[in-house]
Amino acid sequence: MNREGIIQELKFKAVRSSGAGGQHVNKVSSKVELTFDLENSMALTDIEKNRLLRKLSTKLSKENILIMQCEETRSQHKNKELVIKKFLDTLEASLTVPKRRRKTKPSRSAIEKRLKSKKKAALKKLNRGKPRLE
Repeated sequence: MNREGIIQELKFKAVRSSGAGGQHVNKVSSKVELTFDLENSMALTDIEKNRLLRKLSTKLSKENILIMQCEETRSQHKNKELVIKKFLDTLEASLTVPKRRRKTKPSRSAIEKRLKSKKKAALKKLNRGKPRLE
């Protein structure tokens, strides 16, 4: 993954932030919206694009454009940094290939330990009943 190339392809748009905030919110565009065209990216290989299309399918628009936004702080510059970091983290997480699970058997001692604890619990429950009068 070519980070610098991907950052060059990002498009940003400043929008007015939602929610309460008084007069300042109504005149300042502090919310940052990031768009990334996944299909037309030159910084990603075809394999990476396919993996991202599969992993991020719920977050992509119909044109395969990833849109992320940030309005955490009052500063537009800080929000831009945060949304870039969030975007790169999402890409890295989606591109990591999980390890294949190897089938293993439980060890003999683990099986014996489990059966012993089951026996102990069964005896404990058996002793809770009413005593027999014979």
